[in-house]
Amino acid sequence: MRKQLADLLSARDGHFLLESGHHGELWLDLELLCLHPERVQPLAAELARRLARLQPSAICGPLIEGAFIGLMVAAALRVEFFYTERITGTTSGGLYSVDYRVPKPLRTGLQGQRVIVVNDVINAGSSVRGTVSDLAECGADVIGIASLLVLGDWAARFARDEGTGLEALDSRPNRLWTPADCPLCASGVPLVDNALAADP
Repeated sequence: MRKQLADLLSARDGHFLLESGHHGELWLDLELLCLHPERVQPLAAELARRLARLQPSAICGPLIEGAFIGLMVAAALRVEFFYTERITGTTSGGLYSVDYRVPKPLRTGLQGQRVIVVNDVINAGSSVRGTVSDLAECGADVIGIASLLVLGDWAARFARDEGTGLEALDSRPNRLWTPADCPLCASGVPLVDNALAADP
């Protein structure tokens, strides 16, 4: 599984601005992840197999690529599927200034649901954090967080703080910094802003 996943991920090293507002030295071009769905489907099926013991009634994935993986997992588990959309400009600057919201027609269907948030890759967790927050507003019970890949330790800390489980097919160490503490900035390495696509 680890090699299959690695073969699907296109990585770049550098100095990147992430959606969360953090700076990092790794970028994954996740737009390419589902270019060949038949290659990703076995990974999503394995994730679903591991999540079945939690007996979710629904899966929710943040758009874009996280929702694609979430849809595959929901289909494998034969449960309902929901998604969140990226909403900009709802909070003022700083870290985690982007929100994720469930579309209005889907919101009432989440009341009382046992939901697992499924993403493609979790790094600084902007989309997962926003999705979990909005699911709570919809009256859902978030019982787990899952991803194909987890980078660094943010996801484990967040899951612990939220009192949920965390499931991933693979994990890798990774470093993130606030802009004020970024050693790459201090060294004068140019910052690349990838149009604030989802945190890779």
